[in-house]
Amino acid sequence: MSWGLEHVSVDVDRAPALIDVDATVAPGEVLAIVGGDGAGKTTLARTLVGLLRAKTGVVRRPESTRIGYLPATSGVWPDLTVTENLAFVADVHRMSRQDRASRVHHLLAVTELTAAADRLGADLSGGMRRKLGFAMALLAEPDLIVLDEPSTGVDPVSRADLWALMTAAAVGGAAVVFTTTYLDEAERARSICALEAGRVLASGTLGDIAASVRGEIVDRRSDGSRSWRRGRQWRTWRPDGSIPDGSARIDADLTDLLVAASLAAEEAM
Repeated sequence: MSWGLEHVSVDVDRAPALIDVDATVAPGEVLAIVGGDGAGKTTLARTLVGLLRAKTGVVRRPESTRIGYLPATSGVWPDLTVTENLAFVADVHRMSRQDRASRVHHLLAVTELTAAADRLGADLSGGMRRKLGFAMALLAEPDLIVLDEPSTGVDPVSRADLWALMTAAAVGGAAVVFTTTYLDEAERARSICALEAGRVLASGTLGDIAASVRGEIVDRRSDGSRSWRRGRQWRTWRPDGSIPDGSARIDADLTDLLVAASLAAEEAM
């Protein structure tokens, strides 16, 4: 059974926030939802866990007790300690005292929060709060884990730690969905769904997305309207597949592919 959205449209404050979106993930897989501010990432995450209602389409998810959710705010109660935050979630899931103790001990260890177990949520760093929020989402060993920008605002080491936790959850059989603005991070996922203004811009594996972008991306500026800068270098999307003299085809990464896909979408309008 796969979880996700099938032809889903959602309105927020009477305005379209998602439009005919497909995004599914199977157990044991990681799906990255990418896009800029206002693209619809948080709306998708909230719709998937049941906090927003779809106007049209089908949302497939397990029962609420089998969903782990990390909101963009981390979901940590600032006036509770690390252990008390985890214990509260355990009580909500009606876990036995023995199971709760075992899971809390394990999650404190894997998130490297054992030494901070008695610290208040308000006193944690941003990275530690995200780790605690992730531990809270994992506590009941859910079938579906949805993480809204879990690594935003945290240091590179904490980002790597969070990715390791996501991978471990998927290896354990959970379906993992996370939203992000970090495209290098998204490339590590099994599949990707890129949103733009509430619509799917591109989706599938990185190879699927590369195959869906017609033409070629070359390493020089040759057309102002279809060129963009990457550091000190230029890229140009050539929809006809031609490669100008002095240029060479590049092995495009996700950033280049999504820029080309966005340009193609604009020209198709």
